[in-house]
Amino acid sequence: MKDIEVRVIDNDIEKAMRILKKKIQNDGLFKRLKLKKSYEKPSEFRRRKQREALRRERIAAAKARHRR
Repeated sequence: MKDIEVRVIDNDIEKAMRILKKKIQNDGLFKRLKLKKSYEKPSEFRRRKQREALRRERIAAAKARHRR
């Protein structure tokens, strides 16, 4: 796990909280916590992993097409 750090400037807590939430979301911590909240059957786990792999492939293919 990497350390997430947010600096509070001029006592602007609201802005710091928004930045922290965005960093945590980009890191995937919310997603991991949601998955650990309840039991996931092995078949559901495999299906989810397959969907995530397909999504990554589609994104990579779209980026490759865009670069041409």
